[in-house]
Amino acid sequence: MGAVVTFNYPAWKARYPEFTGIDPSLVQLYFDEATIYCRNDGGGPVSTAAIQTTLLNMLTAHICQLNAAINGQDSSQVVGRISNASQGSVSVTTEMNLPGSAAWFAQTKYGVAYWQATAPYRTMRYMPGHQRQLDPWRPFGGGSWGNM
Repeated sequence: MGAVVTFNYPAWKARYPEFTGIDPSLVQLYFDEATIYCRNDGGGPVSTAAIQTTLLNMLTAHICQLNAAINGQDSSQVVGRISNASQGSVSVTTEMNLPGSAAWFAQTKYGVAYWQATAPYRTMRYMPGHQRQLDPWRPFGGGSWGNM
């Protein structure tokens, strides 16, 4: 049912050139981490390789933005969404409204894009199981008459 894809660093770098200076082996590790959040074993709800690749690349960019040193600057140690900021005497307020994962994804533009793109996959999917036929002589479906 689901799609399985492998990481393609040149294609990812072409889409996210802002991360060019990051070691490709580190980005591969971020992709591997992304597969924890977005299933990549063929059992997930995404049925095309193109969509699966796009989603995992978004998620890799999100993880990269959260963790990697970019342009010589260490990644931010702020956790959560910035909910308020001042300039005079510098003040920053963050919030992380847990439970739920939307707040974690909302920390970067890549995470928000991923969250929006995966909305159709976060809905309940009914998968019918075996239909049990009730015996009209045993209206409650089980046991033998001798146990009554």
